Amino acid sequence: MGLLLSKREIKRTPTVVLMGLGSSGKSTLLFRFKTGLVMDTSPTLSFNVVTLDLNKKMALTVWDVGGQGEMRANWRRVVARHYLEGCKAMVFVVDSSDRASIGDSQKALKNVLSDDNMKGIPLMVLANKKDLPNTMNIREVSNQLELPSYKDRAWQIQACSGLKGMGLQQAFLSVAKLIKKS
Repeated sequence: MGLLLSKREIKRTPTVVLMGLGSSGKSTLLFRFKTGLVMDTSPTLSFNVVTLDLNKKMALTVWDVGGQGEMRANWRRVVARHYLEGCKAMVFVVDSSDRASIGDSQKALKNVLSDDNMKGIPLMVLANKKDLPNTMNIREVSNQLELPSYKDRAWQIQACSGLKGMGLQQAFLSVAKLIKKS
């Protein structure tokens, strides 16, 4: 899925980093939004980069960073150096059907947001997999992630389904608005 972009193309669009635990649905929702198709994915071992054309005037370059345990262990060291510098917003994806991993998501999010490159950067949390039964609602996800404690940045949370495409257009348009306000 990774597409090669020219340096010029990357520079003309705001850069957004897409992160979350492994199997939260990051690559699925990104590919679904970009192409309108559902794709079988395998764990992202490094990253994918995609330009999302939101409308005629706005596009975002999105870096989809792998979230498997071994990759996550290097987020602060490797990701901060290569992906966070110059980043204009962060989209953090949570599997809203996986109550067992929400604590790990909270720790991972807090860890990344504590990086100096992320100071004041707007945050969009996507509560993914809302097409599944018995998912956490956005208030529950928000509280579990301790989002109200992030007073140093603009943040929003939105329910979505990467598989069905539900909520993706609105979410990325909201990211663009957060970037414009910051």
